Amino acid sequence: MKRKYFGTDGIRGRVGEDPITADFILKLGWAAGKVLTKYAEGKKNRVIIGKDTRVSGYMFESALEAGLIAAGVDVDLLGPMPTPAIAYLTRTFRAAAGIVISASHNPVEDNGIKFFAADGYKLPDEIELEIEALIDQPLITNGSNSLGKARRIHDASGRYVEFCKGTLPLGFNLAGVKVALDCANGATYNTAPRVFKELGATVVTIGNAPDGFNINRECGSTHMQALQELVQQEQADVGIALDGDGDRVLFVDNNGEVVDGDELLYVIAQHRHSHNNCNGVVGTQMSNLGLELALSEMNIPFERTKVGDRYVVEALKENDWVLGGESSGHILCGELNTTGDGIVSALQVMLALADAKKTLAQLKSEMTKFPQMMINVRLPKKVDISQNSLVNKAVVDAEKQLDGRGRILLRPSGTEPVIRVMVEGEDSVLVNNLVNQIADVVRQQVK
Repeated sequence: MKRKYFGTDGIRGRVGEDPITADFILKLGWAAGKVLTKYAEGKKNRVIIGKDTRVSGYMFESALEAGLIAAGVDVDLLGPMPTPAIAYLTRTFRAAAGIVISASHNPVEDNGIKFFAADGYKLPDEIELEIEALIDQPLITNGSNSLGKARRIHDASGRYVEFCKGTLPLGFNLAGVKVALDCANGATYNTAPRVFKELGATVVTIGNAPDGFNINRECGSTHMQALQELVQQEQADVGIALDGDGDRVLFVDNNGEVVDGDELLYVIAQHRHSHNNCNGVVGTQMSNLGLELALSEMNIPFERTKVGDRYVVEALKENDWVLGGESSGHILCGELNTTGDGIVSALQVMLALADAKKTLAQLKSEMTKFPQMMINVRLPKKVDISQNSLVNKAVVDAEKQLDGRGRILLRPSGTEPVIRVMVEGEDSVLVNNLVNQIADVVRQQVK
């Protein structure tokens, strides 16, 4: 069955437009409460809710709370917390499920709802379909004797801070390291600075003053310029940029250059390989060819999936591997957390740097990236261009020019009316020309 509301990462859209409205989220909370508690055998009849710092989060938190309580489910409210913290706390609280109110790296005008099952992993398709089916049914409120209750948890951030520090070897610290940190005015504004300071680093922080409207605004992992300037101004050893909900991370090296998710994956994989602890890595269709070749030189198996952390997780489980991620900075260290965790992944990079006794610029230089360009072609609405003959011809013509030494990928966004056009090859000038040519053809076909 085709999903009606759920996309690749929960339900997301523009606030005030269907389905990101108060009445729909109320109904969603009720339907989710009915379904998720049914599958949480041996768990408490309880759901935890966290959110990022968007102003609309207050409204949707209240709507979810009301819907869940109407379904007879108890609710723990955590307030602003990173997405990976909800995955972790769902497990440690023995809750039936965890819910995150966030649109991740999207602008403040958007919001969304993400779910974690009792085991801390994203919901399987069949459960999402069951929730969708119940949304279309009348909402029936329980009587007073069987309503849920709500409470606010005040020590959630402290629990998560301790968890993050606990992912490192006993005694490891960052004394003498200067870190420039950008929290994107999002969900990590409180926890991330605490983690690095408590590990002994000197921390200079930006993007840690959320006002409900400035999340991801010219800051965080989608806007790296401010952090690049800060690293150079403060002569920091590294810069670390998180996104609005804290499940992505990008770095800036000591020379002020951006280090993307592919390069970070390489750094972590190389470190683990040196300790005989990397049996394979999962990337996506967007992963740079340079990553694949660098892993091959170390005899580390590499597998590509569709874009989306749920597909990376599935491949990791199938292969019994633990390390995977995306060039966007969504990195999964599966033995540490069940979803992408920006802070935890950043700590794994810091561990690799300390063990290698090298700078990030030195370590990343050991992987040669292929020039890769991507253009996001925004559409008036979601359109399937896979069968468009003119677009397909433009792709075939471009592939002939690459002559087997590159890749072309056209991918619709799972959350926005956007077609992502990516071209990768050895010649940066050719790559730039081809990606613009294909993007122009796509624009002409969707007017």
